[in-house]
Amino acid sequence: MLMAGKRLAVFSIREGKGGSIWVRAGSAFVNKDGSLNVLLDVLPLDGKLHVREAAEKRDTAAGGRFAGEAGAE
Repeated sequence: MLMAGKRLAVFSIREGKGGSIWVRAGSAFVNKDGSLNVLLDVLPLDGKLHVREAAEKRDTAAGGRFAGEAGAE
């Protein structure tokens, strides 16, 4: 459920020969009225974005699940 103050991650998903590549495109935050503020660091080439609940910080040495998550909040 989306609640005020919830942090979301924004991704651009590119299809490659070896499967999908998820690139962190920015962050989104839920406002008190349920609307979203989306802050993008990059623009997707295909105009599509995927928004999901942000994961906790990961140890990048262990290998993150998504490309571009090194140092992600």
